[in-house]
Amino acid sequence: MNEPIEKTIDLGEGRKITIETGKLANQADGSVVVKMGRTMLLATVVSAKEAKEDVDFMPLTVEYKEKFASFGRFPGGFLKREARPSNYEILTARLVDRALRPLFPEDYHADTFVTINLISADKDIIPDSLAGLAASAALSVSDVPFNGPISEVRVARIDGHFKINPTFEELARADMDIMVGANMEHVMMVEGEMSEVSEQEMLEAIKFAHEAIKMHCIKQNELAEELKVTKRAYHHEENDEELRQRVHKDLYDKVYQAAKTHPGKHERTDALDQIKEDFTNQLIEEQGEDQVETGLIDRYYHEVEKEAIRSLILHEKLRVDGREYDQIRPIWCEVDYLPAAHGSAIFTRGETQSLTTVTLGTKLDEQVIDEVLIQGTEKFVLHYNFPPFSTGEAKPVRGVSRREVGHGNLAHRALKGMVPLEDSNPYAIRVVSDIMESNGSSSMATVCAGTLALMDSGIPMKKPVSGIAMGLITDDEGNYAILSDILGDEDHLGDMDFKVTGTRDGITACQMDIKISGLSYEIMEEALEQSRVGRLHILDKMSETLAEPRPDYKPHTPRFEQVRIAKDMIGALIGPGGKIVQQIQHETNTTITIEEKEEYGQVDVFAENKELVDNAVERIKQIVEVPEVGKVYKGTIKSIVSFGAFVEIIPGKEGLLHISEIDWKRIESVESVLKEGQELEVKLIDIDKQTGNLRLSRKALLPRPKRKQNK
Repeated sequence: MNEPIEKTIDLGEGRKITIETGKLANQADGSVVVKMGRTMLLATVVSAKEAKEDVDFMPLTVEYKEKFASFGRFPGGFLKREARPSNYEILTARLVDRALRPLFPEDYHADTFVTINLISADKDIIPDSLAGLAASAALSVSDVPFNGPISEVRVARIDGHFKINPTFEELARADMDIMVGANMEHVMMVEGEMSEVSEQEMLEAIKFAHEAIKMHCIKQNELAEELKVTKRAYHHEENDEELRQRVHKDLYDKVYQAAKTHPGKHERTDALDQIKEDFTNQLIEEQGEDQVETGLIDRYYHEVEKEAIRSLILHEKLRVDGREYDQIRPIWCEVDYLPAAHGSAIFTRGETQSLTTVTLGTKLDEQVIDEVLIQGTEKFVLHYNFPPFSTGEAKPVRGVSRREVGHGNLAHRALKGMVPLEDSNPYAIRVVSDIMESNGSSSMATVCAGTLALMDSGIPMKKPVSGIAMGLITDDEGNYAILSDILGDEDHLGDMDFKVTGTRDGITACQMDIKISGLSYEIMEEALEQSRVGRLHILDKMSETLAEPRPDYKPHTPRFEQVRIAKDMIGALIGPGGKIVQQIQHETNTTITIEEKEEYGQVDVFAENKELVDNAVERIKQIVEVPEVGKVYKGTIKSIVSFGAFVEIIPGKEGLLHISEIDWKRIESVESVLKEGQELEVKLIDIDKQTGNLRLSRKALLPRPKRKQNK
């Protein structure tokens, strides 16, 4: 075995990251092991030697997989092996993909697979912050063409101070959590959540992260230089410069005019498609069908389309739908559209529309999380669906896509800080956004519709949240245009997709992807300020429909009441094998959940109406009630003995009613006065301190007879 090569990155405070290559997976085109503490990630890259026919894009696949053995755990489920990726794994893979993809050469079209495996895990180290570094390092030591290196780090603000790659415990105390991907010169990707921070504070966090990333890139370059890496030669495109020039000459003006005069999405798309179709048919008539390369026409036409639309925006200051740079599309909203849902809303902005529902459930409905390092439940979940009909596509739905997982996660992060998830709100909350139509920023429409639906349901949101997607168009001469509320075309043909969500008081989440090699902090700052103005405009429009949460839940929403009980009474309430709590649920038609807190037991009671809840709560209080000397109870006689009767005053708690305490007059036989099953009121007169036995009196509740006076 060759001696492995290592490079070390010092994070300070005794923390370090080590990049190792040459020990594992040497038949891959590139492989590294990234270590931090006991956490180890194996990243590999394999790229096909040749591109497949008719492929004119970068077919990159990034996979992130966590091995349960890395933390000494068995996978859940029947098969006891890792199966489909979790949401966390999908989201981590997307973070890496978004930073890597723009840095492959535009003419490189070979199938490329980047695989990152968590092979050893440390309970204090969050592995996703190392995945981007591992993937880039594997590419850097390979012969695969790549304009890197890059790295990704997490920056959190804890007690007012920024920290790179914090622990789980530290992150729980942070008011800002951002993942940043960058190369030596420029930021490529940002995603994170915040507690209503300002635009300037977010920029400071990004700059702080970038400084740390630069050292990661230096170490990767040193590793590649020591290995004397040479990138492979390739030839993945056949071009026809004469055809390219003709497409540009014949079609540029037509495309420019069509983009300028067709503000509607489908109208514009049809017009642009017709231009290409007419040109293709003309060439077929001139040269014959066998001589026409339709694939090349598609490629060159896309170049013309991109150039024309970008030029229209930059030089005539005209967007394809006729708006100003900072103008938001028309907005209309509606709440309570679905009468049977617990909460619902429609949010429409231009040609993008979300129909969102809120469902409120019990603790039993919470999302179970069983990942390698994270276990527990999630009280608030948000799901985003993007059906093909939303863009007029005729194709089937094939499960949940990674894009849907990513967009749903962004909206979830945007809203969760404003949703009360404390013990005072025992509801499990599920928000579902179904995109009805889409022409840009459907994830931001989800944030807006989600806010309205939550407020419509009666959930006491702390503050409304809105979201906006910003775009950027640049040229080689330094001209640029920052676009608010971008369309699908402006996203596809533009240089930036910067989504920002927040309240009136600050940012709650963001996601930024840069498609060009450079973006100055000045432009980023300008885009953030423009996004703030747009965000407030959208909040104003939303408030016209519903300004604050409804004062009460819908009549058909499950009702609940929360009861705190002594910790030592939890067992009594549950009963042997759960018998008592199950009996209460059955007899009162309720759902009861019991959770042990640090100092008490928390009981949540859910039912269809308040009457059912009240019945169950009364039963619970009877069971967990602590007997109180001097208090009068309505009890039931359970058994009769010669010296008295045993009376159940609280479910499961009996006391002795001694024969001398039944009445003021002398009683010869208990059975002559009392019967089993009889209900009567008694007073608790004493609790034996040693045995806990209860002494009851009926006599104390009866009028004392007057004494007979002697004559």
